[in-house]
Amino acid sequence: MILRRFISLPLKNARKVSYVQGQSPAPKIREYFYYIDHEGMLFLDDARIKNFTSCFKEKQFLEFFFKRLKLNDTERYNEEFPFLSVCGRERNYIRCDDLPIVFTHIFEDNDKAEMISYAHAGDKLRMPWEPNRVCMFPDSGRVYHPAPERYGSIGLIRSKLAIELSSYFTFQNGEEQPPTHLSWKNETYELDQHWWKETYIGRREGKVS
Repeated sequence: MILRRFISLPLKNARKVSYVQGQSPAPKIREYFYYIDHEGMLFLDDARIKNFTSCFKEKQFLEFFFKRLKLNDTERYNEEFPFLSVCGRERNYIRCDDLPIVFTHIFEDNDKAEMISYAHAGDKLRMPWEPNRVCMFPDSGRVYHPAPERYGSIGLIRSKLAIELSSYFTFQNGEEQPPTHLSWKNETYELDQHWWKETYIGRREGKVS
């Protein structure tokens, strides 16, 4: 199961690895190396400065790149770069600050259904917004939301949106515990306290599936 495999991966990879952008380990194969920060911005891994100026912004490229993102199931760089996006003859190895999927904003589609988008690709990459399944971990302050299963079933909510959402949390069990309710558009949702627990605990303890 992809979720079991995903949570056993290290959150950060401090080990140094040697590579050259565009290297060719086999005929007609090119390898590139990327990094996703906690705001969901995509960079070349060896970019000296990582900020809004140096990140990838073209939405069609981001859509193409992320729709092909998966666990790195090859024998190359799978510890240092646990994710992979295969684009034709290019193998794009990916590491991230936290999770590869980072949600950026909530919006209504043409049918007035609320959606949450990710990877800074606007409405090109989106899924239904589930306010009852938001979770926040008090020890880190980070907020999470379900993601498509192929990405590991959980995604991080970027800081700006997380701060906005946190003002609508209720902590009936105390502020040292996860929030219990979220007030959203004149409705109060009891937060699902179960869907994320196995994922979070497994990732923290480094359990292997």
